[in-house]
Amino acid sequence: MPNKKQKIAVLTGAGVSAESGFATFRDSGGLWEQYDVNDVASIEGWYRNRQLVLDFYNQRRAQLRDARPNAAHLAIAALEKDYDVTVITQNVDNLHERAGSTRIVHLHGELTKVRPESGIYDSTGSEAEVIDVGYDAVSLGDKAPNGSQLRPHIVFFGEAVPKIEKAIDVVEACDLLLIVGTSLQVYPAAGLYRYARHGVPIYIIDPKEVPAFDPRITHIRDVATKGMETFALMLKKALPPTA
Repeated sequence: MPNKKQKIAVLTGAGVSAESGFATFRDSGGLWEQYDVNDVASIEGWYRNRQLVLDFYNQRRAQLRDARPNAAHLAIAALEKDYDVTVITQNVDNLHERAGSTRIVHLHGELTKVRPESGIYDSTGSEAEVIDVGYDAVSLGDKAPNGSQLRPHIVFFGEAVPKIEKAIDVVEACDLLLIVGTSLQVYPAAGLYRYARHGVPIYIIDPKEVPAFDPRITHIRDVATKGMETFALMLKKALPPTA
């Protein structure tokens, strides 16, 4: 009977999608495609101007339709050949899915999905009312079956992150933690590495300085695509496949 595969948790951020040409706001002074994030990515912005927010995410879905997974997405998906891999992503795109990753926790929601403005998700975290619209546009007046206006299935600033508990469970159970394309500035995701068990190696791939001081961390200062090449060489020694 073969050994169980060892578990790798992969936390990904904006730097992974950036190399696919999918714009983010993390490195642009609070602007996202020239929009103030408080207008298009906060719950206050939604209530202030639903039309603006819907238009903004319609544009992002159109961009995503034309984006393609890059070598970093593909390398992360390829880890599943030898390891039990769960991707925890701060990104709202579907590029991990399209690259072939099969277990993904979307911390900040999903761009290709919508849900009722007033529904069970906000009170229970249940996705029973979440609707996959693909790359289609959503308009003011488009209603969910419960009669409520449809809104992006995105965790806006000012809202809770319902899947953080699931992410913590994944990190607590992993044998190796890989962090790619995030400089650990956005909470609560930035604190997830602290839940890795004692002795679990942590690898961070990001070209910037990372404000994490932990002797378990190996920092590969490179962009995601190049950094994954370096990590692949290190992985065989750090966590040899068992299956």
